[in-house]
Formats: sequence, structure tokens, C-alpha cells
Amino acid sequence: MKAVSSRVTRGLPVQAIINSCDNSGAKMLKIIAVKGHKTVKGRVPAAGVGDLVFVSVKKGKLEMRKTVVPAVIVRQKKEYRRADGTHVKFEDNAAVVLKDEKGNPKGTIFKGPIAKEAAERWPAVAKVANMIL
Repeated sequence: MKAVSSRVTRGLPVQAIINSCDNSGAKMLKIIAVKGHKTVKGRVPAAGVGDLVFVSVKKGKLEMRKTVVPAVIVRQKKEYRRADGTHVKFEDNAAVVLKDEKGNPKGTIFKGPIAKEAAERWPAVAKVANMIL
């Protein structure tokens, strides 16, 4: 997992419901933890584009439901600033379900664009993506 090149605003707190944009069998995910997040006492941990999160599968195939799986945030509605000064925001919040914490995606097809920051940090996700924005 590499460092992110831009200053990503963390727009998805724990308990946020997000969509899965791959064909892993999960449809709707709920963020339950953010890996490597450090914060002050009492503040809710939040995730941004490119972050590794642990999610609970709320809707999807029966074998996937009610399981805790790792995922990577690939799109967020909250705009963030890139190093070149541009501001980026997507029309939905989405994540890609992973097989393991090393970054190998469970699905083989991604629907919609993937943020450049997530593609830089997770090369295995970038390899499957057909559109990087």
C-alpha cells in the first residue's frame, strides 16, 4: 500500500452505507472499521478514496451476506483536492471488495470509474479497472 499523492478529505465515517462496484456478489456495504486510522478520543473514524476499510455485507448473495470483508474506497461524493489544484468529486460512494488485505480484488469487473488515488495505491485494483479518472 503506497502513500496517496493528494490530500483526500475523509468523507465516509464508520456506519456509512456504500455500494459495491464489482461483481463479487456484494451489493450494499456498511463500513465498520478503517484500517490505520488515528484520531482523537471521541471522534468517529472516517475513510476517503484509497483507504482500506472493513465492511459488513448488508445486501448481496446469500453466502456473502452478514460477513465482514476488507474493501477499498474507490469513489466518494465529498470533493477532495488533488496536488495539481483540481477538485474531484463523484456522483456516488463506492468500494471494491478484496480477497485479502494485500489488495487483490474479489471481483473481475468494476462498474464505473475508479479514482486515480485508489489506482495508485492499489495496483491490483488498477489492473482490473477499465476507467481511471
